[in-house]
Amino acid sequence: MKTSSALLALLILVILAISGLWEWSFCRFYVGPNEMAVITAKNGDPLPPGQILAKHGQRGVQEDVLSEGRHFLNPINFEHTIVPVTIIPPGKAGIVTSKVGKDLPEGEFLAEPGQKGIWRAVLGPGKYRINPVGYKIDMIDALSIPIGYVGVVTSLSGEQAPEGAFAKAGQKGVREDILQPGLYYVNPHEFKVDVVEVGVNQVTLLGSKQGGGVITKSQIQTSNEAMDKLERNALMQQEQKRERYLSSSQSGLSMNAPAAHAPQEAAKSHGRAAMEHVPETANFVINQFVEFPSKDGFEISLDMTVEFELLPQNIAWIFQNYGDLPAAVDKVIMPQILSISRLKGSAYGARDFIVGEGREKFQDDMTEALARTLGEKKILIHNALIRHVNVPSQILDPIQQASVAVEQDLTNKEKQNTAKKQADLNTELSLIDQRRAEVAQETEKLKAEIKADQSKQVAEIGAEALREVADIEKQTAGVRAEKTMKLGKAGAEVVRRVEGEKANGFQLKIKAFGDPLAYNLSTFADSLSDDIKINILHSGPGTLWTDLEKAGLGELGGAKILRDTNAGATNSH
Repeated sequence: MKTSSALLALLILVILAISGLWEWSFCRFYVGPNEMAVITAKNGDPLPPGQILAKHGQRGVQEDVLSEGRHFLNPINFEHTIVPVTIIPPGKAGIVTSKVGKDLPEGEFLAEPGQKGIWRAVLGPGKYRINPVGYKIDMIDALSIPIGYVGVVTSLSGEQAPEGAFAKAGQKGVREDILQPGLYYVNPHEFKVDVVEVGVNQVTLLGSKQGGGVITKSQIQTSNEAMDKLERNALMQQEQKRERYLSSSQSGLSMNAPAAHAPQEAAKSHGRAAMEHVPETANFVINQFVEFPSKDGFEISLDMTVEFELLPQNIAWIFQNYGDLPAAVDKVIMPQILSISRLKGSAYGARDFIVGEGREKFQDDMTEALARTLGEKKILIHNALIRHVNVPSQILDPIQQASVAVEQDLTNKEKQNTAKKQADLNTELSLIDQRRAEVAQETEKLKAEIKADQSKQVAEIGAEALREVADIEKQTAGVRAEKTMKLGKAGAEVVRRVEGEKANGFQLKIKAFGDPLAYNLSTFADSLSDDIKINILHSGPGTLWTDLEKAGLGELGGAKILRDTNAGATNSH
């Protein structure tokens, strides 16, 4: 029993080892970076009719793909094919065409995910793992609208919008919202975007017999080579649309090839190469001229430059009603210029177009009339400038000669006035020199007066200062005298009071002793020295001087002893 279990365990281990070796050696495959594996199942249920990609459990190319990394699939049941992933670089967009999914409803031509056909949504820049068997991806340039342009959007799908109204969401037609300058990923099957100039442009009508035309100007600038390429592509596509319009137009309007973008100079700006472009110019040549009869019957032709502006908020309406810029020039601006110039010009004589004041008045009238008429069509007119007027020679020569004579007469008068003014100028210069000398003398006089006045003021100030010092010293002396007097009075008062109090004290002492003599004796006694000695000598045999020597008093004290002795003797007596 134990032997059978051991054999079974060994068999299982052998089977697992063989299975692992099989998977690692024959089932393992690796999908590298930016690659994917398309898997085909060899077994399973057959695909229904019309189905291209197989689900799990069905035989055929599997819908899901495998991404980068290590994978294990049994080669008996599956096959794999390594293909690159779809990488959409910046500035590109991907249009997806689905070969699988439900059929589109009738009338629809754009699909949503899960439907068969061209997807409505586009793929932006990035990496996508989409099965190439069921889906096709076409890369197109993103739409780059340069500065100075806007994009007018025309929806190509949905129900037709009412006539004269802008298309809303889900409707077909021109939309009111426009695309501002920038980069957009737009499905060209869903929207048509026309890049139209906005801002100020010029229309120049050449009225000479050698030819005529209309010139519009615009300019773009970018600092990125890739963006420049996208903008150039967008503008070139728009130019091709204009050429198709002009070739089919019956108005006689034609357009010369636009000037190519020519890089002028590369310069470093913020670490990137900056690229400048020359202005882009489109020349619309016409077979008509601005010609009209003057009030006095002469044929007048002229050159005119009309400066107009298309505002971004009006560009969608203009495009919806007239079309792109060449169409707007052809259908609106040119007819109004020709009509108004004839109407206004016929009210002026031929002389008015030669004389400056008449031309200026005609120019102002033209500008005002064009601004009023085209303003109703949402086109702003800033100026209508007359650059050259062709007048018949039979009237031009006499007018010119008369004008030359008038100008010559004016020149002579001006020369006389100039000579007179020169003489007046010389006189004025002499008067100026004279006046300059007078001013110099007056200045010196004023300086002397000012200096004397300053000296006087200084002296007066010094005297006033001395007087004030004397007053201050006088006041100081008075204060000192008053101080001395007050101090003397105070000292005398102190002495008086002190001595008075002393006298009062003596009186009180005398009063206390009861007798002045007693007070005197007390005072005398207080003044005696504590070292005084009193010797009492009695007279006996012998002489007084002999007794004194015996007493040992010495010579110096002899007189005092004698005085005391005499006194004692006197007192004895």
